[in-house]
Amino acid sequence: MKHCAGWKFASLLVIFALSLPVQAAENPDDYPYKIVLQTQGQARWYRLDIPMSVQWSAAHADLRDLRVFNAAGEALPYALTAGAARHTETRREAAARLFPLYAEADAPVTNTADLSIRRDAEGMVIEILPDADSPAKAQRQLRGWLLDTGAADFPLERLDLDWRDAKEGFQRFSIEASDDLEHWRYWGKGQVARLNFNGEAIEQNEIRLPGHKARYLRLLWLAAPEAATVNAARLVGTLAGEEAAPLVWSETLPGERVGEGEFIWRLPLALPLTRLRIRVLEDNTLAPVVISGRFQKATAEKTPDDNRRGAGINRLLDRASARRPAAPRTRETPWRPLARGVAYRLTEADGERVQDEFDLPAQPVNQLRLQFDLRGGGLGGDAAPEARVALHGHQLVFLARGSAPYQLAFGRADAPPAALPLATLIPPDNDNDSSRRFGVARLTDALPASITPAPAPEETVDWKKVGLWLVLLAGVALLLGMAFSLLRAASAADQTEDDQAK
Repeated sequence: MKHCAGWKFASLLVIFALSLPVQAAENPDDYPYKIVLQTQGQARWYRLDIPMSVQWSAAHADLRDLRVFNAAGEALPYALTAGAARHTETRREAAARLFPLYAEADAPVTNTADLSIRRDAEGMVIEILPDADSPAKAQRQLRGWLLDTGAADFPLERLDLDWRDAKEGFQRFSIEASDDLEHWRYWGKGQVARLNFNGEAIEQNEIRLPGHKARYLRLLWLAAPEAATVNAARLVGTLAGEEAAPLVWSETLPGERVGEGEFIWRLPLALPLTRLRIRVLEDNTLAPVVISGRFQKATAEKTPDDNRRGAGINRLLDRASARRPAAPRTRETPWRPLARGVAYRLTEADGERVQDEFDLPAQPVNQLRLQFDLRGGGLGGDAAPEARVALHGHQLVFLARGSAPYQLAFGRADAPPAALPLATLIPPDNDNDSSRRFGVARLTDALPASITPAPAPEETVDWKKVGLWLVLLAGVALLLGMAFSLLRAASAADQTEDDQAK
C-alpha cells in the first residue's frame, strides 16, 4: 500500500510540473508588422477600420493575429467585428392629390357611392364627378376628401393637413384605406383642431396613421354638417431597408496567363471575396466571362520523427528551440464557379457604357481564374487584365489603457486568438448611444499601399526559453529523484516487515 501511495504521489508531481505554463508576455517585437495609430479625441474606446493592406498581410484570414499595444508595449484588450449589413430607416414624405367628396345634405355620412371616378392607366385619380342621377350640386354638401397617395411608396405613419374653416374648434373624421376604390379598410378616427384664446393660437394638424401602405385614403367628417376645406395633404413615413456593409478594395493584383483566354490571380490568404473588378482598357470591347475560385491548402510533410514523437517533453523542446517546420506541400481543390457575366466597354454618342464588376459569393478562396469566350474577341492583349478584389471590411475596437502612441501589430503565424466579444469589451450602462463613446483611430500616413513582409530574422537560440525549460527539467528531475527515494524507502520498509514476519 505504501508503495502504491508513493508512486501515485510522484506521478501527480510530474503531471503538475509538465502542466505549468511557460509563456512570456507578448510584446510588439514578436510581430513582423507594426504600424503606429493616430487617435482623435479623448475616449475610453477607439474604433479602427481595417484596410485591405492589413487584411492582405495578416497571418490568418480571420485576423486572429491582430494585437494593439500602448507606448509601454502592453497588449490592450480589443474586439473585432466583421462587416455586416446594417438596418436603415429613411424618413420619406410625399404630397397627396386631393379630391372633394359630396353627398346629399340628409344622406348618411358614409354614403359616397353616387360618384363617377375617372382614373388613368396607372390607377391615378383624374377627376371625381357627381353621378348623372344625383341631385344638383347646390343640394349637396362637402362630406369628406379622397386622397390619392400615388407617389407614397412607403408605409404611411402620419398625415399632415393644411385646412381652413370659418369656425374654430375640432374637426373629427373617420379614416379608411383602399387600393382599388371599391374595398375599404377602416383605419380609425382622426382629429384636427384650431383654437384661439387671449391672443394665443393652438393648431393640431397631424394625424397618426397605422404604418401600412395604401393607394387611397378616404376622410369622412363625423357629426359636423360639412367637412372643412383642405388645401393640401402631406404623407410622412419611414422606409426601412438594409444597407450593405462597406467594401475594402485591394490594390491591383498581378495575374498570369495560363491558357488561351484564361488567367489566374493568386492571393496571399483564403479570403471571402465579395466583388471582383476587371479593368477593360480598349473601347468597344465585349467578352462573356466565367469566374472560378479554389482554395489551395498547404499541408506539412510528416517525418518519421513526427510519427514517433508524442505530446510530451520532446515536442515542448522542439517549440523552445524554434525548430523550423518541414517544407510545406500544397493540395489543390477543384475549381468552383463563382460568377459569370459579360465584361464590356462600349462607346456611344452620349458617353460610355462599362460593365467591369462582378459579385462573388463570399466563399474563402486564394486563387481566382478568369475565362472569357474567344468568340467575343477577348479583353484585348495577351497580358492578364488588371484586377482588384474587395470584401466586407472589419472594425477593431480597443480599450485605451496606458499612454499613446498606440500601435497595431500583426503577421505572427502562431499567435492565438485574443479578441473579446464586443459586449464583453464594452459593458452595458445607462448610456444607450455607445457611438458617442468611441474615438477614431487611423493608420499613419506612412502606411504603404501594400505592406512588404519584413526580412525573416536569422535563426537564433532563444536563451530565455531555453533557461526556463532547463529550470523546468531540473524541477522534474528533482521530483523524479524524490519519487525514486520514496519508492526505495517503501520497498525497504516492506522487506523489513517481511523479514520480521518470518
